[in-house]
Amino acid sequence: MRSFASDNNSGIEPTILQAIIDANADHATPYGHDPYTEKAILLLKKSFGESAIAYLVNNGTAANTLSVKAVTRSHQAIICPDTSHMVVHEVGAVANFTGCSLYTIPNVSGKITAAAIEERYIASINDRHNNKVHVVSIAQTTEFGTVYTVEELQAISAVCKKHNLVFHVDGCRLSNAAVALNKSLKEITADVGVDVLTFGGTKNGLLFGEAIIFFRKELAAEFEYIQKQGLQLNSKMRFLSAQFIPYLEKNIWQRNAAHANLMCQKLAQGLAKRADIKLAYPADSNLFFAYFPKSVIAATQAKFPYYLFNEKTGFIRIVTSFDTTDKDVDEFLALALEAN
Repeated sequence: MRSFASDNNSGIEPTILQAIIDANADHATPYGHDPYTEKAILLLKKSFGESAIAYLVNNGTAANTLSVKAVTRSHQAIICPDTSHMVVHEVGAVANFTGCSLYTIPNVSGKITAAAIEERYIASINDRHNNKVHVVSIAQTTEFGTVYTVEELQAISAVCKKHNLVFHVDGCRLSNAAVALNKSLKEITADVGVDVLTFGGTKNGLLFGEAIIFFRKELAAEFEYIQKQGLQLNSKMRFLSAQFIPYLEKNIWQRNAAHANLMCQKLAQGLAKRADIKLAYPADSNLFFAYFPKSVIAATQAKFPYYLFNEKTGFIRIVTSFDTTDKDVDEFLALALEAN
């Protein structure tokens, strides 16, 4: 099966798979006290800056939930877009584990602005009868595949600093955003004032694994206990950590994301040849939403599965992956463009 449903549908990048196999050659101390984890942590620090304090966990929901839990108390609140994974795709995990309220802001193409954040903060009555706003969380890329610019990130950071709020970024597709902006990982995180980050690997060629990165030492205090209590301390951590070594050392994160983004642009540009196909949002990264006529859906979905969110309007989502091929794209476009 070839699909455009999700980058979670893709396999494992061969170099990453080989790294897992190589880590299986001998015994190693468990729970992260192994040379693979030590090297992965050093490489994360090299990629994100000396202030980065990194921990490795299994998946994105755990990364978001535990990173937010580390910086909140149950009487506090989190400002985020109404499209945030924490609100609509993680079964209330953040609210359940932290006890915090989630204050949503209507998105514009997946994004929220510094001005909207400040307005929502001011509208919150921060006294003992109400939750106290403490965190602002965004996704980069957004859930709609759009990308915050460096200037937009700096503006959000400035609002957070002004009101002493923690700036959290869900970076499950951070690599795709960095490539789209032609920036390093550090330039769109530490350098723009992000405080807490989740850095994705699963959607970009890893078998499993995400990194939680704190950019302020005090925010990481006692996180090792939160990681263990949150069921995310792997006993055989080396198999998770070993993946991050070539991922960072050989810039696989960048190569994979660049390819996925390129395939997405090729699809979007090809589909634009049909006047009855409309993009809902800009195709900034490796996914886009569009409105397809019924004839195109009928012609393409059986061979290349993708999400159809509204059958009546034809609202769909296309996601490309590191292993999407030119042949995949060409075949999909041929089916779409020839559909009557």
